[in-house]
Amino acid sequence: MAFRRRNPSAFSLLILLSLFAISSAKVFFEERFDDDGWESRWVKSDWKKDESMAGEWNFTSGKWNGDANNKGIQTSEDYRFYAISAEYPEFSNKDKTLVFQFSVKHEQKLDCGGGYMKLLSGEIDQKKFGGDTPYSIMFGPDICGYSTKKVHAILTYNGTNQLIKKDVPCETDQLTHVYTFILRPDATYSILIDNEEKQKGSLYEHWDLLPPKKIKDPEAKKPEDWDDKEYIPDPEDKKPDGYDDIPKEIPDADAKKPEDWDDEEDGEWTSPTIPNPEYKGPWEAKKIKNPNYKGKWKAPMIDNPDFKDDPELYVFPSLRYVGIELWQVKSGTLFDNVLICDDPEYAKQLAEETWAKHKDAEKAAFEEAEKKREEEETKDDPVESDADDDEDNAEDSDHDDNSADAKTEPEADSKDEDKHETYLKRCGEGARGRGTSPKERPGDQTVALSAIASTEVQGRSETAMIGDDPSGIDTPTKGHNEEGKPESATIDDGH
Repeated sequence: MAFRRRNPSAFSLLILLSLFAISSAKVFFEERFDDDGWESRWVKSDWKKDESMAGEWNFTSGKWNGDANNKGIQTSEDYRFYAISAEYPEFSNKDKTLVFQFSVKHEQKLDCGGGYMKLLSGEIDQKKFGGDTPYSIMFGPDICGYSTKKVHAILTYNGTNQLIKKDVPCETDQLTHVYTFILRPDATYSILIDNEEKQKGSLYEHWDLLPPKKIKDPEAKKPEDWDDKEYIPDPEDKKPDGYDDIPKEIPDADAKKPEDWDDEEDGEWTSPTIPNPEYKGPWEAKKIKNPNYKGKWKAPMIDNPDFKDDPELYVFPSLRYVGIELWQVKSGTLFDNVLICDDPEYAKQLAEETWAKHKDAEKAAFEEAEKKREEEETKDDPVESDADDDEDNAEDSDHDDNSADAKTEPEADSKDEDKHETYLKRCGEGARGRGTSPKERPGDQTVALSAIASTEVQGRSETAMIGDDPSGIDTPTKGHNEEGKPESATIDDGH
């Protein structure tokens, strides 16, 4: 058997070239949150503070992790807005590949909230950074209810925010995941999750940044002799003789006149009718392929007179800040390893050194935490013994007269569960806007939304509805009682 010997010098050269490419990568911003000095590099915004709706950030590795020293910043308060940003030397991505990457973990099993980040341009007041602050790129996962579980990739062009037209599902578990957005000088892009490409394409095709290059010719008309019927009646097929004489219904041969039928009082008895099995409906000739079929007519495509190409469609000339701005019903989202560079290989290597290195240990820690949680829940709700069952049965026999009252509480619980499901459905069905200008941003930013949060307090279920507030501040809405009358939103604690 012959073996091919690898050329040592060529192989070594390949390795050296790869290392040189990585070492020559231009890193515009990199934050691993590996020291307490992160607060000097990031500015916490005062946005929503005067309304007591601004959430606080924790510097932590989370409840479960692969390395307790691998920390990030985590949202810490429910029903709060969050805004924080960092500055880096201004740059343009003209003639460069732009790579935007970060990791995010939703420890709270997110029902409704964002996990995305933004790149901003020009000059901004970081202390006022918030939902109305214009941005250049918004990228990352967004979850709300059952319907919204996607990766946002929003590009601002000529002052308008444009959403990607492709649906890119995001991760929904409680572990860390890495999201990467790559924008190239040829106006192509890639979206990666955990170093795997999930979507790719062109800015021309997957965003409505420019009018389409081609349009249907508005002057074109279908030719009069164009035959677009794929099947036609067979001209050779003839209707059978007597076909139209077959009745739709016939008398039921098995029906018999009732013994107590009185013709004088009830009238003459007639047999009821039944569908005739021989009746096949109105006659139609069988279909055959149309020999003159030309296909479905389509207007020819022509050059769009309104299209004007922009060779710098991909360019953001003054990128200067990276920020997190979002609303969360449930807190617990942890951000880490933020990177802005010009080399996808460097970004991949960073993900391998951070996320990939610790993901297995993190998963094991999460599974252990879940096991302990389930054990604690079991302790709080012990299984009843057979002796207890016998005792309960004896007590039940002494309380038969109170059975109606005993049904009241389960029925009430069932109604509460129905309300909870309704709220969850409303949350999932969207009520969250998708803006088209910097002040009308999509997702959880300043638009009104419907969301549900459920927590267990001393064994009792608490449910609160976050409703549509046109001011952009989500507050409990008014509900309705069983009679349909409005009532103030409250939390039912069982009293």
